[in-house]
Amino acid sequence: MLLLPAILETYRSLVDRSFKVVFATMELTPEQAGALNESIQKAGFLAFKVDKFKQKEIEAIESLESDYEDKGKTPGQRLRAVLFVNFSFNAEGYENFNDYYNLHMNRIINDYKKRLP
Repeated sequence: MLLLPAILETYRSLVDRSFKVVFATMELTPEQAGALNESIQKAGFLAFKVDKFKQKEIEAIESLESDYEDKGKTPGQRLRAVLFVNFSFNAEGYENFNDYYNLHMNRIINDYKKRLP
């Protein structure tokens, strides 16, 4: 378990109804930085409390078991998320994401159709 003091900087809702949450930490030890780096792109659980966790609370958190299985995003969900990020940076004149998404998905589909024998 990685336990870090942190400041909740911001959050925002995403198109898939999830949230992006951003925390800032103080300077990390090399061990903490390594543990954080190893956690990139992995699903887990987040506990945030304004006051410091008491030892009893830490033990309770560590003892929790879940039937949660990290299956990650499907390839289709990943593609949609990447297209959404691209849309955020350059909407190419589109006012809504659905039109942008449909155009790019059709381009991808047509590209693969051309490759068929």
